[in-house]
Amino acid sequence: MTPVPGLKSALKRGALLAAANWPLVLVQFIAESSLKLLLAVPVVGGAFLVALLIDTSLTDLLQGDVREMVMSIVSALMASPAALIAFVLAFLLVLVGGSVITFIIKGGTVSVLAEAERVAGPIERPPLRFESVRRASVWGIDPFLDGCSRMWKRYIRIGIGLLLAYAVSAALYLSFVLGGYALAGNSGILLGWTVAAAFASSALIVWITLMNFFYLMVQMVVAVEDVSVRTGVRLAIAFVWGHLREVAGVFGVVLVMVVIATAASILATAGLGLIAFVPLVGLAVLPLQLAAWLLRGIVFEYLALAALGAYLSHYRWYHQGADIPARLREVAGQRLA
Repeated sequence: MTPVPGLKSALKRGALLAAANWPLVLVQFIAESSLKLLLAVPVVGGAFLVALLIDTSLTDLLQGDVREMVMSIVSALMASPAALIAFVLAFLLVLVGGSVITFIIKGGTVSVLAEAERVAGPIERPPLRFESVRRASVWGIDPFLDGCSRMWKRYIRIGIGLLLAYAVSAALYLSFVLGGYALAGNSGILLGWTVAAAFASSALIVWITLMNFFYLMVQMVVAVEDVSVRTGVRLAIAFVWGHLREVAGVFGVVLVMVVIATAASILATAGLGLIAFVPLVGLAVLPLQLAAWLLRGIVFEYLALAALGAYLSHYRWYHQGADIPARLREVAGQRLA
């Protein structure tokens, strides 16, 4: 049995796998960006509807990011239940439909990267050679489409489960926050509730991050083992529990890198905002903002695929090791017809 990969080796291997199959980064970036653009359609339509119904300034409604625009539009539509229901249904239709497309695309992405990890060999060991990296490049239209066709049903089930978990979490959070408004008459209790709401917001962010992490683990196991979703969930739990320290190490390093990249993106956005007030020079802000948006999205997708490659290397070692329970080995061997 090969020795368990260290944190540095796993991250280096994942980064090289993502770089060798760089078209996957672009595919994921296009898929995620398309979903966001699709979500903007009902949001803009809702803004026009609000502007027509209650004579509100369209500029005020379309300020901020998508979340802020949705909240402002929903708040304005509360006075018209029929319009609010139409807006919510349109938003949910676009959200579910666009998400299904991203789930199918993710099936091809994970399948191709899993195959690359299987055939790459020890590319993380020095010296780094171009031939080794090229051997890890298995990207192709046919393998990608094959992965999408094999995994689309199971990945849609996994994705719908994640969306339902999002919905339940959001409903619980909103119930807690809105319920606190009933205490607004007591300043002492309201102060304590405000602190509790801040902790609840932090807990929600942590919970969503953990859900996304486990969602990725299930996707990875289902693609590698070619098993059902239920079996993939069981195997993913066993893998994370059996290699908690190694998996947590990769998760922590990638999370720190994402936070650093996010902070750099915020600083760059603030700097471009200052340039916008300079005469003539401000004309260059739009292409600079577009370039910053492209760079930010590609960097984030590359980090996600590099993390997936690191998890795949750990899972390959775990799958080959003697620490897999015999019962789960038997389940893992049950392929889908």
